[in-house]
Amino acid sequence: MMLPPLSLYVHIPWCVQKCPYCDFNSHALKGGVPEDAYIARLLDDLRADLEWVQGRSIESIFIGGGTPSLLTPEAVKRLLTGIANYVDISATCEITLEANPGTFEKERFQGFVDAGINRLSIGVQSLAAEQLQRLGRIHNPQQAIAAAEHARNLGLRSFNLDLMHGLPEQSLAQAMADLDGIIALNPPHISWYQLTIEPNTSFASRPPKLPDDEVLWEIYQRGHEKLEAAGYHHYEVSAYAKAGEQSQHNRNYWQFGDYLGIGCGAHSKITVADTGQILRCEKIKHPQGYLDLTRPLRYRVWQVTPEELPFEFFMNLLRLNEPMRKNLFTERTGLALSDAEQALAPAVAKGLLTSGDVEWQTTPLGRRFLNSILDEMV
Repeated sequence: MMLPPLSLYVHIPWCVQKCPYCDFNSHALKGGVPEDAYIARLLDDLRADLEWVQGRSIESIFIGGGTPSLLTPEAVKRLLTGIANYVDISATCEITLEANPGTFEKERFQGFVDAGINRLSIGVQSLAAEQLQRLGRIHNPQQAIAAAEHARNLGLRSFNLDLMHGLPEQSLAQAMADLDGIIALNPPHISWYQLTIEPNTSFASRPPKLPDDEVLWEIYQRGHEKLEAAGYHHYEVSAYAKAGEQSQHNRNYWQFGDYLGIGCGAHSKITVADTGQILRCEKIKHPQGYLDLTRPLRYRVWQVTPEELPFEFFMNLLRLNEPMRKNLFTERTGLALSDAEQALAPAVAKGLLTSGDVEWQTTPLGRRFLNSILDEMV
């Protein structure tokens, strides 16, 4: 079985404060970031996972969180240098760091570039002061604009701006004003996604009033038209990119590539060359436990069974807004094409997908109801 490309995800678990909509593994910072101890533990984590590299180069690195831009550039350099000591990093590797647009983090941007970061993903979320306050963000619109303009002048390979829509009591006009403001900043890549209320968040316990479904659909339709007209290709459910600016790291996820995850609560997905097994791994979730040198870093490891693989494969691949190569299914799962055809047959019968000689393609109806395709596979 040919091994898929390999990426590396690094999780930094701390934020200045927890946003009320966030269900990621992040923790409000109390005191300073324990940089030295955490970087050392991340490299221990990577060293313990080297058996899963299996001779491959790292094609992309994504440092996420949390708020990774709370790290000093010196810590990021130590991290990247340490990673390079253990694994081969491709000469074309995309190295992304998530960053907040506050003045404190923005001042570090040049240092991150000097440390080896070649792509930033900046969490703007809104350009309306009132919405930023509701979302628990600690920056203001002016800081967000300044951060985007600064990123453009750093000599990065690319950068992304995150923007949410469907915000509390947001009107169509307000959502479009936010999007117009982001487009005017001309980032190479825009992540534009709807706010959802997730369990175990502050918003779940005290839900805000969100726009109704009719307004949400109109926001999506109008916003999609604006982005396409501005030269952004809708290549993934919540991602738009200028030509040549798609996220290499995210595409590897959605094409069912392999990835190592290091850091608190990080997940890995690995194909084992000798057996063809596909494994998933989760690391210890809480920073205190992760930093405990007496504890193993792997919380649990399990095999994705052959029966689960078609669902897992399409749960990822369906996020991409492009035809799906049929031979990729066999390449990435080791299963026969007939297993996929059987799993997708109900969705094809209902007009959610078309099945050609060499590829599947979602129909306009299927694009609207992607979860229905997956529901038909259960």
